This record gives sequence, C-alpha cells and structure tokens, in this order.
Amino acid sequence: MRGFSKAIITGNLTRDPELRTTTNGSTVCTFSVAVNRVYKDASGEQKESVSFIDCSAWGKLGEMINQYAKKGSGVLVSGRLEQRSFEGKDGVRRSRTEIVAEDFNFTGSANRDGGNSGNYGGYDNSSSSDSTSEAIPDDIPEGEIDLSEVPF
Repeated sequence: MRGFSKAIITGNLTRDPELRTTTNGSTVCTFSVAVNRVYKDASGEQKESVSFIDCSAWGKLGEMINQYAKKGSGVLVSGRLEQRSFEGKDGVRRSRTEIVAEDFNFTGSANRDGGNSGNYGGYDNSSSSDSTSEAIPDDIPEGEIDLSEVPF
C-alpha cells in the first residue's frame, strides 16, 4: 500500500527566511512557523500553547518566500511531512521532522512592522501553471476570529 503525507499549518514566521543554494545548484529556503493553540484545561480555564514547526521550500517557491516573507509574517503552509536523520556535531545521531512546502499563502495577520497585512495570493509549487495569484473571496469578514465559536 502507498502512503500519504499532508500537513497544513497557519501561524507566524519566527525568523526571517534563509535561502541557500545546494552543491548541485538547487535553491532551498528554510523557515520556522509558530502555531498557537488555545484550549480549555480540565478545570475550564483557557490555556494557550505554541508549537514551532520547521519548514523548507525548494526552487521558485523558496525564492518567493525568501523575497517577500519576513519575521512575523502571517502564513499558511501546506506540504508533505519529511523526516531526516543526521549526525550532530557531538557525534550523536539525530532526526527532525519538517514540512516541505508545496503551497504557501500570506494570511491577513499583520506583523509587528505593519507589513503583510491583508490577504495575498499564494504560490502553489505543485502546479506547472505560471499564475501565482489566487481568487480572493470578497465575503470574508474583517477583524479577529473568535476561536471559541469554532465547533471543532
């Protein structure tokens, strides 16, 4: 049987993206996304936790992310999960799981510098189309979303 791997996250970049070129000439952009989760504990008290998710994007998608995204940018990333194993500087074998981005969109979240506020089109790395913009619905309400009203 063939497996399936898909991850979709939304959050804010924890640092500016870093673009590098591999020895064979491919470009890869690495970045990390902070994903907040609000929940109620057993006593009914509202709590918040944050996960930091490492991501990478290859080729044109990575170049675009490096050019336009910066620390604090609100983003939506979808792609496949990939686990890599490597030997650390201390000689200990380590592994890490990251999202290899296939699609990337800026969200309406504003960063501290005021950049990237509003809704931007995205870039879908899985299509061969040259179009990088998506249709933006005009019926999305402005302002914050109350997560306590989401039924799941």
